[in-house]
Amino acid sequence: MKHWIAPSVLSADFLHLGEAINQINRSSAELIHIDVMDGVFVPNISYGFPIISQIASVAEKPLDVHLMITQPERYFERFREVGAQWLSVHYEASIHLHRSLNSIRQMGMKAGVVLNPHTPVSLLADIVTEADYVLLMSVNPGFGGQIFITNVIQKIRDLKELILRKNATTLIEIDGGVDFINAPLLVEAGADILVAGNTIFSHADIGAAIDKLHQLTE
Repeated sequence: MKHWIAPSVLSADFLHLGEAINQINRSSAELIHIDVMDGVFVPNISYGFPIISQIASVAEKPLDVHLMITQPERYFERFREVGAQWLSVHYEASIHLHRSLNSIRQMGMKAGVVLNPHTPVSLLADIVTEADYVLLMSVNPGFGGQIFITNVIQKIRDLKELILRKNATTLIEIDGGVDFINAPLLVEAGADILVAGNTIFSHADIGAAIDKLHQLTE
């Protein structure tokens, strides 16, 4: 597949969120990344169902919803109802991960599992074939604008090797500190989808920033 870009709206100007989504609609981005935080699993709170529903009402790209919450299985159906098309849960927050991934898929969404920066990919050996994608955090989850953790590049290689060994079709998504410098390195290591927040939304032209990320990863 062509490498995909997923702008993270956590870095958007929330006073002009509708315009930001419209700019993404007009861009070459493939997904819209939505970070949901509960203030318990991570030390921050973002937004909930009303905001996601409003985003979905104008979005023309699939919503890639990343749950940074405790007991995420309580809300799968609700997230589907408000517009999530991709839904990912943290390995560290999901006691019954196999059940969670299957539930997400049965509801018609793409199912993803997320690893924190220092959770080894080897823990996914028995579950990677059940996930449509694995999201590797390249910063500690909870806040935008953090510095990229460089050892994640080796984690991408390790995860790619695991996926190939298992004959799986699982995609690799990277979230945290993605910029114009490290984006080519991430794709070279095996990443399929890059989530970018500040790199895109700090740019005067959101569409041009997304195009540049695409060009750098071709």
